[in-house]
Amino acid sequence: MTTDNFEPKILAFCCKYCAYAAADLAGSMRLSYPSNVKVIQVPCTGRVDITYLLRAIEDGADGVYVAGCLEGECHFLAGNLRTKKRVKYVKKVLADLKIEPERVEMFNLSSAMGPRFAEIANEMTDRIKKLGPSPIKNNDQCKEVKHDCSR
Repeated sequence: MTTDNFEPKILAFCCKYCAYAAADLAGSMRLSYPSNVKVIQVPCTGRVDITYLLRAIEDGADGVYVAGCLEGECHFLAGNLRTKKRVKYVKKVLADLKIEPERVEMFNLSSAMGPRFAEIANEMTDRIKKLGPSPIKNNDQCKEVKHDCSR
């Protein structure tokens, strides 16, 4: 696959109260954003564990982002702050594995930021297109390790 026709697979973990509401608003406003961004609603970004982010990359996502409430506005007090630290840790793990840490990101939105949600989806798609497909996707060595671990 050449990078010319590469359509990245991107997962977006979105907080129910802010980011998911912003995604809904973007849709209501008929703002376009790439269909390759798959939105997963979570009760709070504080529920997004490190393993979810790493597993998404391992299972073929080219990019992953978490979108939560604005800092200081989390409906569950500090869920978005905990997840910000988790995203930072996942970026470090990816860098240690020689995978671009830019494939994972954290954004903060209010429920009224529909245009910003669409902008973020477009920005992430452009970023991942420039990076190209995930190096894990067709890596036989990774498949062997995954197979050995499943026994």
